[in-house]
Amino acid sequence: MPLPSTAKSGVKLSRLAVACANRLFETASDRGASPSGDRERFLEALTTPPPYPATVLWCREPTSPLPFEPLPPLPWQPPWVSRFAPGSRTGQHPLHEAGAYYCLDSSSVFAAVPLLMLPQEPSLVIDVCAAPGGKGLFAWRSLQPRYLVCNETIGKRVGMLISNLKRCRVHPVGVTAWDTEVLAAEFQATADVVIVDAPCSGQSLLAKGQKADGCFHPLTIRHNQRRQKRILAAATALVRPGGWLLYSTCTFSQDENEDVAAWLMAKFPQWAPQPVPALAAYQSQLAAFPCYRLWPHQGEGAGAFTILWQHQGEGAANPLPDLGDRWRWQSSSQPA
Repeated sequence: MPLPSTAKSGVKLSRLAVACANRLFETASDRGASPSGDRERFLEALTTPPPYPATVLWCREPTSPLPFEPLPPLPWQPPWVSRFAPGSRTGQHPLHEAGAYYCLDSSSVFAAVPLLMLPQEPSLVIDVCAAPGGKGLFAWRSLQPRYLVCNETIGKRVGMLISNLKRCRVHPVGVTAWDTEVLAAEFQATADVVIVDAPCSGQSLLAKGQKADGCFHPLTIRHNQRRQKRILAAATALVRPGGWLLYSTCTFSQDENEDVAAWLMAKFPQWAPQPVPALAAYQSQLAAFPCYRLWPHQGEGAGAFTILWQHQGEGAANPLPDLGDRWRWQSSSQPA
């Protein structure tokens, strides 16, 4: 979930990027799961990014006719997500300004697909790293929770989060701007579903023709891995027994994806990874447990990693706390 900036396509990759690709595909090849040529196609997708479709999440029923010519849906694409031809100016259409839909990329949709297999109308969903709002909106649209909490630690990103929630008329929702450990203390064992779309090195930005300076440097990767572990450890405290935790990134590094997932399960053995049948064809070949990758050379998006866990412990959920005036913003009052 990095902050994007623009760059020209056709860039020359650093030796660190090539070394990362070598490790990723050699490991997969050692498991007998990487077809010949995947490494070369992956590197080409980073140096010469292909055009990806414009993707929107409909906040209400899609209009008829659609504002742009739709592309055929992907196997894992929910019916309230539309993909349009690359270059479609979805962000400039009056329907966007009216809050009819939210613009995102198909990789973000892929990462949130595990939510589609969860029970409808949970009491509470918490999006821990919520800005600019795509994962929270996906959860709101797919699960119809009784209450949605969107938290954003980075102060300068809170405004865009609130603006998107207002424009898309999401409610009931409350916004907080706390460190994840403070959030965990306030909402301990309250949530049915917790989403961690984690800050990461953002390597998939290269597949969008954008900059991600230093994204393959070991120091950048280690810094993000430490941060991801701290956020996830706090996030586990938010989930009630029997609830679910979704973790996703938009980077390729195994250190930030499969290795972080393996760390969580070793540290917190009550968390069981859940198979997602809709993503079975995207099973990561870098792990022996259910987790899923979208690669840029597959042509469906710039790249993502996602894993869903369920809390196997026993016990009761805590009630939603009354924060009073400590909300940064609320769309409506909390449920009874």
